[in-house]
Amino acid sequence: MTKTTEAHQVESPLARFSDAELEQLAKEFDAIHDEVYDDLGEDDARYIRGVIEFHRRLVVLSRLVLMASRYKPAWVLGTAGLSVAKILENMEIGHNVMHGQWDWMNDPDINSQTWDWDTASPASAWRHSHNYVHHTFTNIRGKDKDLGYEIMRIDPHQPWHPVYLLQPFYNVVLMLFFEWGVALHDLDFDAIRSGEKPLKQVRDELREIATKGVRQALKDYVFFPALSGREWKKTLYANFTANLIRNVWSNAIIFCGHFPDQTYTFTEEETADESRGGWYVRQLTGAANIEGGPLFHVMSGNLGYQVEHHLYPDMPSSRYGQIAPKVRKICEKWGLPYNTGPLRKQWGTVQRTILRLAFPGGRERPKPGAWKEPERQPEPHPRRNGDVDRSTAEGALTPFP
Repeated sequence: MTKTTEAHQVESPLARFSDAELEQLAKEFDAIHDEVYDDLGEDDARYIRGVIEFHRRLVVLSRLVLMASRYKPAWVLGTAGLSVAKILENMEIGHNVMHGQWDWMNDPDINSQTWDWDTASPASAWRHSHNYVHHTFTNIRGKDKDLGYEIMRIDPHQPWHPVYLLQPFYNVVLMLFFEWGVALHDLDFDAIRSGEKPLKQVRDELREIATKGVRQALKDYVFFPALSGREWKKTLYANFTANLIRNVWSNAIIFCGHFPDQTYTFTEEETADESRGGWYVRQLTGAANIEGGPLFHVMSGNLGYQVEHHLYPDMPSSRYGQIAPKVRKICEKWGLPYNTGPLRKQWGTVQRTILRLAFPGGRERPKPGAWKEPERQPEPHPRRNGDVDRSTAEGALTPFP
C-alpha cells in the first residue's frame, strides 16, 4: 500500500490536559450521568413503552393500507408509514434498547439481551461490533472497525490503496443496502485475512447471519406480500422501498455522527494508558452532533446527540437533549470543542471526505476551536397597546419603545 503524506499534524485534544485535570473532568462528566440515573423513573419507562406501542400500531396500519395497494395513494401512504415505522424501530427503539439504555427497568421484553430488531444484522453480532468494539475503541486507528467500516478511507492517516478509487461507488451501494453491510461488519475481514479468526468461528457467524437474513427476506418479500393476494408485487415493492429508505436514513445519521471534518482520530499509542477523563475527551471529540427539532431527534434515535450518546451510551436516549446544555458548559469551561452542525452541512462534509480520500494524499481539515455558547440576540421590546411605531413615519430601523 502507498502511505499518505501528511501535510500537517493536528494537535490531539488529549495532549492539552494534565492527569489531575483529566481526573477532575471525569468527575464532572460522571456527575451528569449519576444525576440522570438517580432521576430515572416511570415517566422514562412510559416514554419507551409509548414509542414501541406507536411503532407497532403504525406497522399494522401501514400493512393494512398496503392490502389496497392497487390504488396508488394507498401504496404511497402504506409505503410511507412502513418507512417511518422501520426507521423508528431501527433507530429510537432497536439501537437504543440493545445498548442497554432501558435495562434498568428490569423488563424482560425491553432488554438488551433479549431484544431483536427488524434488520438483517443478528443482535449478538451487533452488540459485539458496536457496543463493545466501537464504543470502547472509538476513533482509535487500527482498533475501531467503524472507522471506514474496513472498506473506505475516511481519514487521511489511513494508507491509500488503488481499491479506494471505487469508494464513491460502493459508498452509494452501502448507503442503499446498509443493513446488510452492518450484518457482515462483525465478521472482521481484517482478522479473517490475517488468520486471527478461526475458520470455524467464521462459519458459525456466517450461519447466524444467513439465518437472520433469510428470515428477514421471507418476512418482507414472501410472507407479507402473500397476504396482499393479487397485489403481492406492489406490496413487495413497498417493502423493498421502505427498507431502502430506512437504510439511507440510518446510514446518513450514523455517518454524520462519526465522519464529519470536525471529528478527531487517535493513535493506539496516545490511548494506551487512557484514564477515564481521557476516555471522555476521546468520546467527546470523536463524535459530531446534528442539529434538528424534536421530531428529527426521535426519528434519528436521538443520535443527533451523537456526542452525548458517546459520552453516555447506556443513558436513555430521551435524556440526551436534557443533558446537552450541561455537556456544552463543561466544554466551554475546559476549552473543548462541541461538534455540531445542521444535517446538510454534516452530510456534505462526509461526502466530500469520501470523494477526496478516494485519491492519494489528503490532509486533515481544520478542527473547531473551544466551544463558546452563542450570544443570544436581544428580544424586541414588547409594544404596549397605544404605542406608536415610528419606523414608518420617520424611517427608523427599530420600533418606538
